[in-house]
Amino acid sequence: MTPERFQRIRHVLDRRQPDLTVLLENVHKPHNFAAILRTADAVGLLEAHAVFAHGRLRTSLVSSSGSDRWLEVHVHRSARLGLDHLRQHGLRILAAHPGDTTTDYREVDFTQPTAILLGQEKDGITPQTLVAADELVSIPMSGFVTSLNVSVAAAVLLFEAQRQRIAAGLYASRRLDQELYDRKLFEWSYPELADICRRRDTPYPALSDTGELLGDVPR
Repeated sequence: MTPERFQRIRHVLDRRQPDLTVLLENVHKPHNFAAILRTADAVGLLEAHAVFAHGRLRTSLVSSSGSDRWLEVHVHRSARLGLDHLRQHGLRILAAHPGDTTTDYREVDFTQPTAILLGQEKDGITPQTLVAADELVSIPMSGFVTSLNVSVAAAVLLFEAQRQRIAAGLYASRRLDQELYDRKLFEWSYPELADICRRRDTPYPALSDTGELLGDVPR
């Protein structure tokens, strides 16, 4: 770990947004799933959420994105469990859904704690999940098509959220609590050692200001 690499990691982590995320309901095409995770990392999300009935996430869905090291993906067996989890953490649910009775995404306040709900490529969000959302938002269309590809829609919404949050100063200072920040900093800097520590149930070693390991190093 070079000091320059360590400072780059800190720079990215300092801008992570713990109260902005996505919930993907049965988005199962690897290229779409990976593209959404790439965008999520690009705008500074800390984590993403996905709904799969079998409760397992195929590695092919994340491996092509290169984002699996930097973005933690939580898998839920049902949309209800995913929605409950997000609400317990104080997030409102905005469902991306085309229609005349929805709110234009540019009129939404994304500076509030927010989870953006996106649905399956073909059928969109299931009706039972849609009615459980707090608000429906849409991207206005000027052509004959009524909606965008799910990964493109995610990018439009997330970059609007980033734009608003930058203007509000939410990227200007660290937003993670110290314990979470220190944990993520070690895991991003030394993923192999972090894995060893987790398997042995031992604390992570401390790090110096330049990323050097302090104290005993597990082997």
